[in-house]
Amino acid sequence: MQKYFQDFNLNEYMPALIAGATNVLFAGLILIIGVFVASRINRMICKMGESHEKLDDTLFRFLGSLGKYIVLAFVIIAVLNRFGVQTASIVALLGAAGLAVGLALQGTLSNLAAGVMLLIFRPYKVGDFIGAADQFGCVNEIDLFTTILQTFDNQQIIIPNSQIWGSQIINHSHHQVRGVDMVFGVAYKEDTDKVRAVIDSVLASHPHILKDPAPFVEVETLNDSSVDFRVRPFTEGAHYFDVLYSVPEQIKKALDAADIEIPFPHRKLIIEKE
Repeated sequence: MQKYFQDFNLNEYMPALIAGATNVLFAGLILIIGVFVASRINRMICKMGESHEKLDDTLFRFLGSLGKYIVLAFVIIAVLNRFGVQTASIVALLGAAGLAVGLALQGTLSNLAAGVMLLIFRPYKVGDFIGAADQFGCVNEIDLFTTILQTFDNQQIIIPNSQIWGSQIINHSHHQVRGVDMVFGVAYKEDTDKVRAVIDSVLASHPHILKDPAPFVEVETLNDSSVDFRVRPFTEGAHYFDVLYSVPEQIKKALDAADIEIPFPHRKLIIEKE
C-alpha cells in the first residue's frame, strides 16, 4: 500500500481534476442561471397577459410555460455540452421523437392550435351564449383543447376546439341589443292595418321589449292561405329567450280577442257517387 501511494503522482492527475471541477462549476452556473432566466421569462409573459384585457390569461400562461421549457431545453443541452456529450445527435433524436409524437397526436395538436386561435381572436368569452359545432349553450370554460358549454336543460357539453374553429360560430351575446324574429299568419279577409295595430299593442305592453329601436311589423309574404307578418321586436340580450317564448302566445290571444282569424290547413273530401 505504501509503495502504491509512493507511485501515485498527484501532479499528473491535477489538470484533469481541475478541468472536471471547472466543468462541474460552469455546468452548475449554467443550470442556475438558465432556471432563473426561464422562470423570469415565464413571469414576464404571464404579466403581459394582465395588461392585455382583450386576450385571455390562459393563452399567456401557455406561452409562458412554452417559453420556460424551451429555455430549459437549451440549458440542458448546454450543460451536456460542457461534459463533452455530443449534443447534435441528441437534438436529432429529440427532433425525430417530436415528429413521431406530433404524428401520433395530430388530433390533439389541432385542438391545441384551434384553442390558441380562439384565445387570440376571442370570438366568444366565458358567459356568452353561442351556437357552434351543432350545439348551443352558455360558455362555462375555455381552455387550450376544449370549450365547455352548459345547456338550458343543465347538461354539460365538452367540444374539441378544432370542431368549433372549423365551423360557423354564432355568438348570441356579442351585441347588447338583439332583434327577435317571428312570423304570424292571418287570413286574407283580415284588415292588415288592424292586425298591425293589435301586434303593436302587444309589443308595446311587453316589459322587456325596447321602444328604441322600434319593433318592426310588416307584411312579408302572401302565402297560399295566409298573409304572413314579419315581427321583429328588439330587446336586451339577457331577455332574448323570454321575448322569443312569451310573445307568440300573447299575440295569439290578442288576435283571438280581436276576432282576427289565424288560418290553419284545411282538407276538403269530395265523395262522388256513380
